[in-house]
Amino acid sequence: MAKKNAGLGRGLSAILGEVEEAYQNNLNDNSGLVVEIEIDKIKPNPLQPRKVFDNESLQELAASIQEHGLLQPILVYEDMDNSDEYFLIAGERRLRASKIAHKESIKAIIVDVQEEKLRELALIENIQREDLNPIDLAQSYKELIEDYGITHEELAKKLSKSRTQITNTLRLLELDKNVQKYVLENKISQGHAKVLVALPKEQQNIIANSIIGQKLSVHDTENLIRKLKEGQLQDKKIPSLAQNRISPHSKEQLEKICKAIQKQNLNVKLQKNKMIVEFSNDEEVERFSKILPNISF
Repeated sequence: MAKKNAGLGRGLSAILGEVEEAYQNNLNDNSGLVVEIEIDKIKPNPLQPRKVFDNESLQELAASIQEHGLLQPILVYEDMDNSDEYFLIAGERRLRASKIAHKESIKAIIVDVQEEKLRELALIENIQREDLNPIDLAQSYKELIEDYGITHEELAKKLSKSRTQITNTLRLLELDKNVQKYVLENKISQGHAKVLVALPKEQQNIIANSIIGQKLSVHDTENLIRKLKEGQLQDKKIPSLAQNRISPHSKEQLEKICKAIQKQNLNVKLQKNKMIVEFSNDEEVERFSKILPNISF
């Protein structure tokens, strides 16, 4: 395999420029930047800032790769102890999906970059992805600021964003850890998270559970918080928001029970806090009474 190194001895911006050039050239292999590397020779990125990878979206990407091929190369650098192997810098989602698609090799750009630039390169490439979860994005911002001693304004200039965008995103890290987990799992949106961050952490959890359980919109959530701040809801009454409502975990369990019952050709549905089973005849009642003790979830 002929190997081309992009960005020899140059700064991060030059490397990113060559990566962008390769993308804009529709990944023309004749450009000299894109090469084919065996997947088994690529090691995970030890500096990967992205913590959560959605399995469903990985499966969708794998199906797309099987049908259309990889549309963007990954970014790697050579293992100095083994010149035939590489470390991943950017593109872990594409690499994982290619493995799921049972691909033996993958398109890649090999760069020669100073070690101290690797984390910055991985962070910035990750930040530029449109599908990055806001909590992962905030964590990446935080790591860039702390690792390189830059201000919010300097980071904003580096990423071509406003300082307000940077600051508001970083505020998401002030959320309670449970609420951050809900954002990571896409159970509540970034819009919900932004209005929750101004609340004490105990109230964040209570209202976050209400958002999930009742499928509250951002507007509904804002109204709820406004009433709380105006004194229309007292602190001691906040727990009543969750009374007679099912937690997200319990709702998931009920949904699993429903699916198990449906597999027995019985008519069952969930309506808010109610599970409704309808019977057409005595035989269905008898069948239901026999399967219910055996339902596992």
